[in-house]
Amino acid sequence: MNLIIDVGNTLVKFAVFSDNTLIDKKAVKMEHFLVTVNGIKKQYPLIKKAIVSSVGSLKDEDLKYIDTHFKLIQLSSETKLPFKNLYDTPKTLGVDRIALVCASVQQFPSKNVLIIDAGTCITYDFVTAKNEYLGGAISPGIVVRYKSLNNLTANLPLLEIEEPKNIIGTSTNSSIHSGVINGVLKEIDGVIEEYALKYPDLTVILTGGNSNFLSKQLKSSIFANSNFLLEGLNHILQFN
Repeated sequence: MNLIIDVGNTLVKFAVFSDNTLIDKKAVKMEHFLVTVNGIKKQYPLIKKAIVSSVGSLKDEDLKYIDTHFKLIQLSSETKLPFKNLYDTPKTLGVDRIALVCASVQQFPSKNVLIIDAGTCITYDFVTAKNEYLGGAISPGIVVRYKSLNNLTANLPLLEIEEPKNIIGTSTNSSIHSGVINGVLKEIDGVIEEYALKYPDLTVILTGGNSNFLSKQLKSSIFANSNFLLEGLNHILQFN
């Protein structure tokens, strides 16, 4: 059994896999890290291996604790990966993006795949049918866009995510919702369209915290999978 730990910008996600089957997952705040690890260890004593992917701030003592109880891989640009990385600056490629690409080459071998991760940032990652990772794009996520409008202006309120009822906003709040959400949707559909022109047999994966919210509103044909990153981390652990 494998323990997968994904340390994000706001939450830590834990997943337990038996081979390639996800059997449990949970998300907690950083202050509950060790309590959660101990709970999982007691509940699943057969866990032998663990992988940690961190884009957030994981304490050294927390990492050492994991390392003393499991055979640990800490994901980095030096980790052995099941694809050819053609990124110009491979050492700067985020570990979350690495994990997503690994999931795509496992689940969609010999296909051109665009992975869209809609979280704090919206990332786009492209891997070819020849198993070559070319790169992609990074743009502000939905929450970042709402916060930017509030932080960088004098009078615009900070709003919670809401699906706009109309393209025409008839109040300040509805105008913000229309601008943010429709802007994101048009961006994603436009990026998919550009890739599809060059790669007509394109497979598109949508994942991340806002994937369920966005998937029903996008025009493009996609596979929505909120566990894609966790599955990619598990594949790296199995691969190593």
